[in-house]
Amino acid sequence: MNARLRNRADAGKRLAARLYRYANRDDVIVLALPRGGVPVAFEVARSLGAPLDVFIVRKLGVPGREELAMGAIASGGMRVLNDRSVRNLGIPTEAIEAVIEVEEREMERRERAYRGARAPLDVRGKTVILVDDGLATGATMIVAVEALRTRRPRAIVVAAGVGAADTCESLARLVGQCGCALEPPELEAISKWYDDFTPTGDDEVRSLLARADAASIKALRHQAGSRPSAA
Repeated sequence: MNARLRNRADAGKRLAARLYRYANRDDVIVLALPRGGVPVAFEVARSLGAPLDVFIVRKLGVPGREELAMGAIASGGMRVLNDRSVRNLGIPTEAIEAVIEVEEREMERRERAYRGARAPLDVRGKTVILVDDGLATGATMIVAVEALRTRRPRAIVVAAGVGAADTCESLARLVGQCGCALEPPELEAISKWYDDFTPTGDDEVRSLLARADAASIKALRHQAGSRPSAA
């Protein structure tokens, strides 16, 4: 197999081949971490015949050093802070709350932009395949898993286009199953393993979610039409 991925769609197709055991099951839902995880998850959901939705997680960057994460928030009000980083950097509570307020507004904006008035998919009792385009430290995915668990799915499967081997092992211990299309021994950067790693925009996210929703509706209508009529 090619040691690189052509693009996010290629990553999704390769992941779907690894996840074939979940195909055509009515207890499986695919959730994407926007934005980059959506094109990957779209191919997974389409191949498996599963519904697709987004699960939004926002990193909390250290004030003035936003590339460093001091925690994250996720859909449903979940907050996770790295207490060691906060303590070592001496970040005051008011600064943390200010960052959280900004990221909560962006999370709410994305919820409205991507889903509109449509309610989130109900994951209770379902097997949820949580998808992103790459896993470096896995911090964002860990927050997503912890937040998702509060919604009581039956099981969580983590899947990504590219993942650091040690990160995939850690997440597998956390949820039971974690698979990546590529697990290079030295990740360096997620983008290094994609020929095309063009940023995913809001319009693409909306388009893919709409296509997935239309496919799910069509499948439900087909199932209803194929059922024998009552005598």
